[in-house]
Amino acid sequence: MAAMQRPMIPHRGAGFKALYRELLRLARLAHRTDGDVFTWPASGSAGWEVAVVNLLSPGDPVLAAVNGDFGARFARVAVAFGLDVRRLEAPWGRAITPEMLREALTANPAVKAVFLVHNETSTGLTNPLPELAAIVRDHGALVVVDSVSGVGGLPLEMDAWGIDFVLSGSQKAWMCPPGLLIAAVGPRAWSAVERSTFPKAYWDLRANRKAAAEGMTPTTPALSLLYAYFAALEQIMAEGIERVWARHARLGDLVRAGTRAIGLDLYADREYASNTVTAIRMPASLTARDLVEAVRREHGVELGAGQGAETDAMIRIGHMGWVEEPELRRTLDGLSEVLDGRGWMTA
Repeated sequence: MAAMQRPMIPHRGAGFKALYRELLRLARLAHRTDGDVFTWPASGSAGWEVAVVNLLSPGDPVLAAVNGDFGARFARVAVAFGLDVRRLEAPWGRAITPEMLREALTANPAVKAVFLVHNETSTGLTNPLPELAAIVRDHGALVVVDSVSGVGGLPLEMDAWGIDFVLSGSQKAWMCPPGLLIAAVGPRAWSAVERSTFPKAYWDLRANRKAAAEGMTPTTPALSLLYAYFAALEQIMAEGIERVWARHARLGDLVRAGTRAIGLDLYADREYASNTVTAIRMPASLTARDLVEAVRREHGVELGAGQGAETDAMIRIGHMGWVEEPELRRTLDGLSEVLDGRGWMTA
């Protein structure tokens, strides 16, 4: 937030060019890629459209892996643009497994891209991305990944895992306010861009690459958010990306242990439980919205309810970015007290 208070500077001037070049260098390190990284003033969800209009053409067959709300939204965007979308579905809270994906690709050999959600924010589940990406790569399709609540907090090795396109948003593990879309683009994705026939304007990756070569963005940037993202990247690199991942794993373990101590169950399969967001299944006697409101009112702690049809089936605790153990212990203590006060006895 302090970084965002820096004065505005001309976004075609030498100062901005130096800032943006260094920001993109740090972003490449954080994504573990030698490829390109670009930013836009937009939410992470806009990255779905960036992927579709740049990497594909109308009528192209694609496979969308759906095991939560954000996988479903990605698929709907693809349908809206006229892609031939085949869906690989797993129940909410269950992972997309390598076996499922391999079977789906065998049944749909013509797909040109597979849309994967790295960390399904709606259910607190991390899909086994390295294994899934390898299967897609072996099939010859593009690996397109929504990592909005993953990258920056969870291990992501874009080049080593053979990922072609990664999208994320500033407001999750990047620790910034919302409003900045970040997209990382690999070599195979650039080859797909040259074949794509969708119209492109604001989301045109080629315009971004041309501008980035000069240390600029093709349109007016969200300068205050870029200041914040630059500060966040510097902080991540100072800590060390592997240590950042380890810290998130430690905090995930803490929240999961606290959940068990209260006497509640995870919504997601424990084997695939996320280290950036935990979804907790609600007992039948409570609704998530009532519990969220009670914890906010009595303890000043913000929790999230579920989404869509599962709004009242779970609560979600975010533990990504700059979060410390005391904050999470306070959250768990407040949750325990509210539940106990409503007759849900703690262990």
